[in-house]
Amino acid sequence: MPHAGPSTVIAGDRREPWQRELTAAVRDAGELRSLLGLPAAPAPAAVGEFPLLVPRGFVARMKPGDPHDPLLLQVLPVAAEDIATPGFTADPLLERDALAAPGLVRKYAGRALLLAAAGCAVNCRYCFRREFPYAESGAHRAGIAAAVETIAADATLHEVILSGGDPLLLDDDRLAELIGRLEAVPHVRRLRIHTRLPVVLPERVTDALVAMLRATRLTGVVVVHANHPAELDDAVAAGLRRLVTAGVILLNQSVLLAGVNDSPDVLAELSERLVDIGVVPYYLHLLDRVRGTAHFEVAEREALGLIDALRRRLPGYAVPRLAREVPGEAAKTWIGYHSSRTEIPGERP
Repeated sequence: MPHAGPSTVIAGDRREPWQRELTAAVRDAGELRSLLGLPAAPAPAAVGEFPLLVPRGFVARMKPGDPHDPLLLQVLPVAAEDIATPGFTADPLLERDALAAPGLVRKYAGRALLLAAAGCAVNCRYCFRREFPYAESGAHRAGIAAAVETIAADATLHEVILSGGDPLLLDDDRLAELIGRLEAVPHVRRLRIHTRLPVVLPERVTDALVAMLRATRLTGVVVVHANHPAELDDAVAAGLRRLVTAGVILLNQSVLLAGVNDSPDVLAELSERLVDIGVVPYYLHLLDRVRGTAHFEVAEREALGLIDALRRRLPGYAVPRLAREVPGEAAKTWIGYHSSRTEIPGERP
């Protein structure tokens, strides 16, 4: 397989290594196929609105010559994305209706989600925000400033969730500035960061990032996103362990994806790998039904069977909560445990 490693450092380039790696990311499906020794194929129409983006370090974890590689399936645009499926919409969680102010989403009591960035380091094909109107919704400097003002004016808010896109696309200086502004709000006690960067671009775990998370007065929670154990190579493990040393609570959330991780063996290996590197398996999400993702959906009954299998082979702390997000509900909906030998009242397909 051709090397898909670090980008060339140009003299005078003062960017961090992770920023150079992001600039050098693969953005063309033909190049991705070529790097993996796969035959060329026409790109689906969906790639025009949601382009391919994947760091080369993530590509290097894929198995050459395997069109069904579970990491490849998460990022490669396919023709199934162009198929219209009833029930799959542009905004399945009705997040536009939950915008309380520019850059601020309010769905749950005591918490607010701040849209800190409009992009990601990888474009996951199942992303529920793949059609989210970031430019209109305040995921920019002015929107962030307005969001912080709204947070400061609402004493019921105790936790701020940095999301996006991916909030770790902010460089260390901008992130430190934002955290400082949130620290200045007396009623804010916790800072939660939802990010995929430490998994797909482990270089993002810089000394400055670790230091700012260690120094903040806010209780820190970092929720990373890995769906398959092959994502968690040694470089990722080292970065995640460094976050643990910053004193944050480190959690993982996954999305249950057909062909990627809909197997008890894969999910068990993922959970055990996470625990071994200091990350708590937190949520296993049923697919949010965003347009173009129906080929990833796993039926609820099958998902319950997978959780049943995990409970039989893993300690309780290593079994993630199976959950679905339902618009308008006061919290995530946990999908209950059952015995595989019993019927499931009110089962959803």
